[in-house]
Amino acid sequence: MTTTQQPPPPPPEPPHGHGPGDGHGHGSHGGRGYGSGGGHGPGDGHGQDPSPSGGNGHSHSHSHGPAAPVSQHLRKVIAAVLIPFAAAVVVGLVVLWPGGAPEHERTGVGFDRQTQQATVTKVEEVDCSSVNASGETPTGDTSTAEGSSAQQQANGTCKKATIRVDTGDDKGRTFTEIIQPDQSRQLEQGQEVVVAYEPAAPKDLQYSVTDVNRKFPMALLAGIFALAVVAVGRMRGVMALVALAISFMVLTLFILPAILQGSNPLVVAVVGASAIMLIALYMCHGLSARTSVAVLGTLISLLLIGLLGSLFIDWAALTGNTDDNTGLIHGLYPTIDMSGLLLAGVIIGSLGVLDDVTVTQTSAVWELHEANPSMGWRELYRAGIRIGRDHIASVVNTLVLAYAGAALPLLLLFSIAQSSVGTVANSELVAEEIVRTLVGSIGLVASVPLTTALAALVVSADRPGASAEEAAVPAPARGGRGRRRKR
Repeated sequence: MTTTQQPPPPPPEPPHGHGPGDGHGHGSHGGRGYGSGGGHGPGDGHGQDPSPSGGNGHSHSHSHGPAAPVSQHLRKVIAAVLIPFAAAVVVGLVVLWPGGAPEHERTGVGFDRQTQQATVTKVEEVDCSSVNASGETPTGDTSTAEGSSAQQQANGTCKKATIRVDTGDDKGRTFTEIIQPDQSRQLEQGQEVVVAYEPAAPKDLQYSVTDVNRKFPMALLAGIFALAVVAVGRMRGVMALVALAISFMVLTLFILPAILQGSNPLVVAVVGASAIMLIALYMCHGLSARTSVAVLGTLISLLLIGLLGSLFIDWAALTGNTDDNTGLIHGLYPTIDMSGLLLAGVIIGSLGVLDDVTVTQTSAVWELHEANPSMGWRELYRAGIRIGRDHIASVVNTLVLAYAGAALPLLLLFSIAQSSVGTVANSELVAEEIVRTLVGSIGLVASVPLTTALAALVVSADRPGASAEEAAVPAPARGGRGRRRKR
């Protein structure tokens, strides 16, 4: 039996609807073709269909590649908002640029000490009673931590470590240090350590071990992280690492020195966070309308976090001077506004999670539109917000647990003291973390509907379509899976 192919005559194409023309549908090559009909049907695949019955149409694959550009008019509207904002950020960077941290005389307290690298060359065991100040056996209650420690120091075996200074003017100089048996850090021969130098102390006491040198394991872990990011993210991963490095440079070269120079911490944080946001988002996700919507959503959410943080930090009378580190900063630089520094920390700490939420929501709305271009902005918003609700639940939980993990030793102390929840929450140390967590979480929650609404409006308002000339010429029907064979 002879098989012949008779393509059916092309039916009239409706302006919007389902048909076999060159509308927006799945064609024989698995793609989607945008033609003059604008409906859903078996259009061509990727590029042009080389078959005689195929037509020419613009195609888009289902991969998560760059989004189709919005129209020239809408790009101008977005640029009219973002260009002045970016210009203001640049002006803020120039005006507030500190030119380095101010000099000060070292106090020798905490981190404000001269340090050098050193190596433990020898460790020998000695009788604690022969090296401690008092060799008498204590007669107090050894059931307490103090009594038990005194007992070990009197009757236990101590270690005598010889340490060689490897850097600085005293390179090659050695000193000894006694390690008690109950000391948390026990030194080993060949171990690299960090030593503090106090020139005003007696010669035998000028150097003391303050920490171990953990640069190699930290550098190795950072290398594994970078390899993992590049292996999974490829070029996007490389750009993310570059953006991370630039963000760190903005933090160390601008934000921290500018605050030390006496600039308003809130203004510095807003300018610095905005610069980080613009660099990181556009570098990682490209210069597009999709990224611009994420930038706008992040900006509005940051403004909300700043307003709420300023209000509740002032209302709750949080000073920002709650521990030894902040006390040292206030002692060295009395002009720094510590409550403003607390607010700056809230803004910078929320920025990283905000970027994740806004980019995810914007991409979700864009992909929903690509999957179904007939959806209006209300439908896009409803679908996007359903995705956002799941995101809210996970992100807020992540933020709360991150702050709780950082404050775990403090919470443990309150638990040991058997303090009530109200007492714990009212203390300034915990109240700072509560305000930081809740203000940041409110900003994250608000960013989901804000960014989703912006993305839905932009993606559905003004998308470029076929030209008038293309729309006036009906395209022939496409062959492929719609053909019939007569036997």
